[in-house]
Amino acid sequence: MTPPALIETERLILRPWTSSEADRSYFHYLNSDDTVMRFFPFRRDRRQSDETLQKIITATTVDGFGWLATCLKATGKPVGFAGLSKVSFSARFTPATEIGWRLGQPHWRKGYATEAAKALLSHGFVKLELGEIVSFAVHDNHPSTAVMKRIGMIADPALDFDHPDIGDAYPRLKRHVFYRLSRERWLQRQRAVR
Repeated sequence: MTPPALIETERLILRPWTSSEADRSYFHYLNSDDTVMRFFPFRRDRRQSDETLQKIITATTVDGFGWLATCLKATGKPVGFAGLSKVSFSARFTPATEIGWRLGQPHWRKGYATEAAKALLSHGFVKLELGEIVSFAVHDNHPSTAVMKRIGMIADPALDFDHPDIGDAYPRLKRHVFYRLSRERWLQRQRAVR
């Protein structure tokens, strides 16, 4: 049985992943497709993907903190994932909560990442009462940084960094740009839109 939506938008449902074959198969696709993973140094085989998904399922909290399956309302089928999570490595900006997303290629350029991310910011700042949310990406990952800008995040070049989990064998993927958004600034933007 599919768990209920934790977050809904006009077109999307964000819900916890399950151990169903459909969820495990789609999660594996997201982690093994060369185009989807072009800014990551790894590809996961099915066993590795299943193990990672189980960790995500275990770590997702009842209030929606974690990486959530991002599904189309019209079909209920996943198109990717998005979520809020503690940054898993040590850097000048940690401890911190990051926002992130990954979509299957057929669902790119439809505004889904932006739609999910806006809802996650609201969830993070209102329900979870976070003080700040950060995001980062490979410096050449212009689609992701475009989403960061669209949702109101601010670049902080002083905190750009070499990702500690990416080895020197991948110099093109090592340098990351850093974006952040405070709850106060987000609330100001919300008031200005009303």
